Amino acid sequence: MSGLDATDLAILRILSDDATRSAAEIGRAVGLGQPAAWRRIKRLTDSGILAGRRVIVDNAALGFGVTVFLGIRLAAKGRTSLEDFERAVTAIPEVQTVQHVLGQFDYRLRITARDISDFERILRRRIMTLPGVGQVEANVMLSEERRPGPLGAS
Repeated sequence: MSGLDATDLAILRILSDDATRSAAEIGRAVGLGQPAAWRRIKRLTDSGILAGRRVIVDNAALGFGVTVFLGIRLAAKGRTSLEDFERAVTAIPEVQTVQHVLGQFDYRLRITARDISDFERILRRRIMTLPGVGQVEANVMLSEERRPGPLGAS
């Protein structure tokens, strides 16, 4: 969708910061009435620009204090092996994201675990037994800073 105006971008910034805000609140923030703000939000949703609303869960508060990024290179790279790997890896609850990437590895996974021992269990019993897994490289996250993304703050 092209033709986003400054009001559309302001609405996107507001929603990307707090998706729970009502159309009335958003309208007040951008100088529109609630019905006009709702129509714009619906148009952004219908066009696919707004692809959903998510809640951010504090993993540490739930007892998941370790986040690890895994680079995985598959031993074989046929279409079947990619599909088998993706199907199996997405069934593991500790795997938060699965990214098919170009570069040294074929996949990048974000895994949450209670602690390093829990991560080791996940790695040995779940990740290393996945179909087609060849090389694996782990990077433990030390800290994370939230970035505003392409919309930035204007």
